[in-house]
Amino acid sequence: MIIYGKQVCLYTLRRHPEKVQTIFIAKKGILPRDLFEAFGSRIKFIENRWAQQLSRGGNHQGILLEIEAIEPVPFEEIKSGDFLLVFDGVTDAGNIGAIVRSAYALGVDGIVATGVGQLNLAAVARTSSGALLDMPMAIHRNILDILHECHQAGFTLYGASMEGEAIEEKRFARRRVLVLGSEEKGLSKKTRQRLDETVSIRMKREFDSLNVSAAAAIMIHRMGYAIE
Repeated sequence: MIIYGKQVCLYTLRRHPEKVQTIFIAKKGILPRDLFEAFGSRIKFIENRWAQQLSRGGNHQGILLEIEAIEPVPFEEIKSGDFLLVFDGVTDAGNIGAIVRSAYALGVDGIVATGVGQLNLAAVARTSSGALLDMPMAIHRNILDILHECHQAGFTLYGASMEGEAIEEKRFARRRVLVLGSEEKGLSKKTRQRLDETVSIRMKREFDSLNVSAAAAIMIHRMGYAIE
């Protein structure tokens, strides 16, 4: 698996050196001296045209890593946590990466992406600035199966919806799941029928909605502290 970009690469080198197989350098001085000395045998200098090929035209910023493939984890490894995030058809790697970054920083224990068979986890790792390497993520096609298992495990299910109760006024169960729908469709009807409650963000000004990653960060922060 190839990841690229200065921030995600430096994060990976410092936090997960065991996952790094090869470091490709296309820009002189991009690597701090301590990392250059530590990874010397795994560094390869390449021309920019080869870096562009490896990144498939992406903004590599002069550094790329070949790392062990990131694999989804079984849901059973996630449901032992207290605070989970479930995606209901969210598929955009940029949005998912931004949410993963906020979720990791703000205390979510695990994430389940549903409605998809697979995700571009290299892109998610990049857009999460490396947080995906530390955030357990499962992938499952059927959200109803996941919500049923969450109920069976004692979780209270909260869905993000414009019509929901103001999140600023709520307190949440200790074992809780936040379900996020896609920006285009929101939560599906079948998902809404399985939720315990829906919550929304109170707007100061009249506006349609927030980007799903921005809304997720606000809701995750609130649900991380307002516990019953």
